[in-house]
Amino acid sequence: MDPPAAKRSRGCPAGPEERDAGAGAVRCRGRPEALLDLSAKRVAESWAFEQVEERFSRVPEPVQKRIVFWSFPRSEREICMYSSLGYQPPEGEHDARVPFTRGLHLLQSGAVDRVLQVGFHLSGNVREPGGPGEPERLYHVSISFDRCKITSVSCGCDNRDLFYCAHVVALSLHRIRHARQVELRLPISETLSQMNRDQLQKFVQYLISAHHTEVLPTAQRLADEILLLGSEINLVHGAPDPTAGAGIEDANCWHLDEEQIQEQVKQLLSNGGYYGASQQLRSMFCKVREMLRMRDSNGARMLILMTEQFLQDPRLALWRQQGAGMTDKCRQLWDELGALWVCVILSPHCKPEERTSWLQLLSKWDKLDVCPLEEGNYSFDGPSLQPTAALIPGPEEEEEVMTMAAGSRHTVFSRALQAGSLHWSDDHLQRILASDSYSPNLTGNGGSDKPSFDPQGRPLWLGEPFPTTCARVDTLRAHGYPRQALRLASAIVNTLRLQQRHQLQIYKQQKKELLQKGSTCITNMEGWVGHPLDPIGCLCRALLEACRLEEETLAIYPDSGPEKRKVAYQHVPVPGSPGESYLAMALEVALLGLGQQRALPDGLYAQDKVVRNEEQLLALLEEVELDERLVQVLRKQAGQLLEGGPFSGFGEVLFRESVPMHTCARYLFTALLPHDPDLAYRLALRAMRLPVLETAFPAGEPPSNPLDSIMSNRFPRWFILGHLETRQCELASAMLTAAKGDPKWLHTVLGSIQQNIHSPALLFKLAQDACKTATPASAPPDTTLLGIALELGLQVMRMTLNTMTWRRREMVRWLVSCATEIGPQALMNIMQNWYSLFTPVEAATIVAVTGTTHATLLRLQLDAARREELWACARTLALQCAMKDPQNCALPALTLCEKNQAAFEAAYQIVLDAAAGGLGHAHLFTMARYMEHRGLPLRAYKLATLALAQLSIAFNQDSHPAVNDVLWACSLSHSLGRHELSAIVPLIIRSIHCAPMLSDILRRWTLSAPGLGPLGARRAAKPLGADRAPLCQLLDAAVSAYITTSHSRLTHISPRHYSDFIEFLGKARETFLLAPDGHLQFAQFLENLKQTYKGKKKLMLLVRERFG
Repeated sequence: MDPPAAKRSRGCPAGPEERDAGAGAVRCRGRPEALLDLSAKRVAESWAFEQVEERFSRVPEPVQKRIVFWSFPRSEREICMYSSLGYQPPEGEHDARVPFTRGLHLLQSGAVDRVLQVGFHLSGNVREPGGPGEPERLYHVSISFDRCKITSVSCGCDNRDLFYCAHVVALSLHRIRHARQVELRLPISETLSQMNRDQLQKFVQYLISAHHTEVLPTAQRLADEILLLGSEINLVHGAPDPTAGAGIEDANCWHLDEEQIQEQVKQLLSNGGYYGASQQLRSMFCKVREMLRMRDSNGARMLILMTEQFLQDPRLALWRQQGAGMTDKCRQLWDELGALWVCVILSPHCKPEERTSWLQLLSKWDKLDVCPLEEGNYSFDGPSLQPTAALIPGPEEEEEVMTMAAGSRHTVFSRALQAGSLHWSDDHLQRILASDSYSPNLTGNGGSDKPSFDPQGRPLWLGEPFPTTCARVDTLRAHGYPRQALRLASAIVNTLRLQQRHQLQIYKQQKKELLQKGSTCITNMEGWVGHPLDPIGCLCRALLEACRLEEETLAIYPDSGPEKRKVAYQHVPVPGSPGESYLAMALEVALLGLGQQRALPDGLYAQDKVVRNEEQLLALLEEVELDERLVQVLRKQAGQLLEGGPFSGFGEVLFRESVPMHTCARYLFTALLPHDPDLAYRLALRAMRLPVLETAFPAGEPPSNPLDSIMSNRFPRWFILGHLETRQCELASAMLTAAKGDPKWLHTVLGSIQQNIHSPALLFKLAQDACKTATPASAPPDTTLLGIALELGLQVMRMTLNTMTWRRREMVRWLVSCATEIGPQALMNIMQNWYSLFTPVEAATIVAVTGTTHATLLRLQLDAARREELWACARTLALQCAMKDPQNCALPALTLCEKNQAAFEAAYQIVLDAAAGGLGHAHLFTMARYMEHRGLPLRAYKLATLALAQLSIAFNQDSHPAVNDVLWACSLSHSLGRHELSAIVPLIIRSIHCAPMLSDILRRWTLSAPGLGPLGARRAAKPLGADRAPLCQLLDAAVSAYITTSHSRLTHISPRHYSDFIEFLGKARETFLLAPDGHLQFAQFLENLKQTYKGKKKLMLLVRERFG
């Protein structure tokens, strides 16, 4: 960092002044503070030293020294604030590398020495131990200060972080903790004024000698200017003194390195895709809030610097050109930026000129093309808080709201700009903020057109939109007015309660009409949960903050440690409201916001924000330990939510596109269950609704893509529909688990699930969870809950019967295991009713097989009769499947019926009938091989002949997939005997036209004699001849096939295939020679080729060379 600049010029006094050696004496402990110190403290805080000198012609040296002494910051809190943000400490090093902590360790280890305060300048050395094998390092630190603020710092470590380094911290803390030990001198100009000419010359020469390499050129330049009578330096009275403090016109603020802030924000934005970058930017926003809370002007200054860098992010222009939305992390950061600007503009103590300059900046930024727009179509002039509210807005009013929401361009800065028109000068508002005991007795309502107090005499705050009033609360908290924030929050809660009572009265008057109508217009076009200003969160945090038990600490990163401390709350009474507590108010407000019936906003990010905001509020509530008082609040609010009609998301009638209440209901259900189970179930069951799907799939109509959540293209505005359905499923699961052992509630919950959940995937998950809950490892199963799990599984099977996916197999297996847990009757029931649940393949290959495995039978522990009954049911199922889908189910049916002769015969007959009906040769060959494996060669032969009858292999299909099956069938017939061989030859000749394949079969059959005949007697002692029946027919067919194939190949043959054709002719000659006159036939065949294809001279030359 650069060394501190000179603060101001000081005149040179005419002569030395008297010194009082006792001015800095230490005050004895227990004695009242001296009037001089009390006065000096006040002057040091608020007056620039130049102002003191101008106000008084002569200031005694003791007074100067006390003012200088008290001008250094006295609190470590500001030092901590300005040295606590540079990077997030790594996990496991909580606070270890934070500059404030390091500086504190340096101070405690005695690393600070040679500390000297000259006027408003503090300097000293800080020794820092080196690493292993490294020498100790010495840093020279200098600090300038004014009016209890550090105005500039310089350190030899060349720190490149946002705020103060550890060495500046160590020196500052030394000055605060050991102030009386620090050597104190008046500003250097005071010391110089006491020297005569010789002393001054000696002083200058010694100074130049000590630092001649650095200051000699400067000293010579200054000397030349002073000796020049008309120079500018001689026209100015006095000379600069860097130790004399600030001037009257100088800004009084803490040192902030603007360049480093801009550089770090720019770097973090360039790494925006990383989690750590977003966290550090959020930490910087928290630092802005901390500064605002300390009423430090650098808060707004730092926010301006950050905003400028955000707007220079090159991704903004890229996203705009591509028409793509920014990332969620980036959008969240922009939201926080916009909310912070609302707090800054609404500041209750800023000067009008400051607010004007901020608004000018915001207006300029707002007009930039790259400035992000606010998402969610929230209005900017929404309905104000009123003691009464219309049940249903008229069509003109609703249209006007929607037009205002969609008509103009609203950026993330628009709400801050709108806040510029708000003020704090309202008399009623000022009285609310000023006193806890403000009541109608202290003021008259006069001719006001709106009430200022509720019937109980508690103050109300009406006339502003709810988010705006909550922004006021957040602003008061942000700027360090916690008591005033609580008072305004209490008035807002009083107003909400009054409005809620009037809403219930209006609904009761129109309840009958609305229930007959069955649906209603939305009463809140924009919700409070997910709103850009987060009104419910602001209100809850303000109220909860007053109830925290632990003391506020100087923790730098409270959430980054390995374990987060649990927050504890206590009831804090509300002044002027007997029996009220801020903790109960916070719970009530949160439930009012979460239970509000509201329309889902437009846009993916806005909808994600609704979900995220809801989860944040519930996380706050879950930190609160419920006692009897809070349970009463829960009961009361739950009852009002159920009776709230169109104002409540739990009301009897719902707007089609209102936000579902599943997440809120799950919290309420869990919290109320130990205290009021009936209310808990009624509330949760009411919340199970998902109106947008109820209107899409009435009366149990299945969705078009049943295994997944409802596709977003069916509901293009509902980007988070899948998430909402998952939350609905979690609520149902919580109710099923809680209702275990209570058949009444279990069946009620089942009915609600079947009516409201439309996603088979989620229904299947519910069924699995219920089955797991019903069958604990160390306790007997809950048969009712098991039955419900099975019923849900059966519903999933029916819904997904016509949709084949990989998950179906998993579902079917699970259903069989669930039925097994219940008992054999349940298993037999799903087998008997398989038509409506499974495909034939699933029933035959999974249900019947899994239901009769050894493990299943052991689990069921059946006697012989019941076991046979189960087997009979499975066989019947397999036969029915084989009849319905023989191609895929015949083989499983045969396998399952092996042990029962009658069933096996029936299955075999089904196969034969299917063969006549067109069952493919591949399946017939597979079953034929199965029959051979089972020791039934004749049945295998029968099926093989049926397969051959359907087969056709052309002359050029040497690699046909059925080649191996044909060779196996030929081998089987050969092994059975001559009769079977003779019967299959015509089939072979008719089905196979491939010459190499025919010759291969012929050669195999001539190698050995046929095997056993049907009666088991050997019918041939020697191999069959190829020239005698039945093989002579096959030989003729093979020869004819070779001749035909040769002509076919020669028609379009190319020179590169000549060698292949010669090899083919060689194989043909081997087959020709199996006949008695084969050599003559082959010679004639060659001669015919030579005559016919004599134009192919090269080929014929090769034929002559090979065969003559």
